[in-house]
Amino acid sequence: MTRPSLGVLLGLNGGYVDTMGFLALAGLFTAHVTGNFVTLGAALVFGTTGVIAKLLALPVFCIVVLLSRALALRLKLEGRRAIVTLLTLKLVLFTIAAIAAFVHGPVWNGDSPAAIAIGMTLVTAMAIQNGLHRAHLSNLPPTTLMTGTTTQIMIDLADLMSAPQATTRSRSRSG
Repeated sequence: MTRPSLGVLLGLNGGYVDTMGFLALAGLFTAHVTGNFVTLGAALVFGTTGVIAKLLALPVFCIVVLLSRALALRLKLEGRRAIVTLLTLKLVLFTIAAIAAFVHGPVWNGDSPAAIAIGMTLVTAMAIQNGLHRAHLSNLPPTTLMTGTTTQIMIDLADLMSAPQATTRSRSRSG
């Protein structure tokens, strides 16, 4: 039996965390944070909760990607493997979010401090995954958004069907 690749595991993780965040945290996308602009508009129009978390998601995501990249560069200079440290940090954040979700039970108000804290913890973890992917696994399809993943799969299939030489180009993600 073969083990799934890191890319497959991160893809499953990204889809699961984004879906569960959306369902449990008043429509908050934790991985596909730009999708929160749409759900923010809906929350404002319909008067539902979760506005604060949706406003915070993109700036938190951007800051964490920046900081995780700086950390990865520093670790590289020290001769350490950044990918292991970043994956460990992500696991710690998931554990914290899971414990907080368990302690605070179902979150009915997306603007509650618990919902915002859990949501931003998950956004932080997924920002680390996004940055890690782009910096260390860029030869793999995206692991956190379905539109990009689906697009890349279709491009790869078209390349594979069109010409044998396209196989190399698809796998290297260049060109």
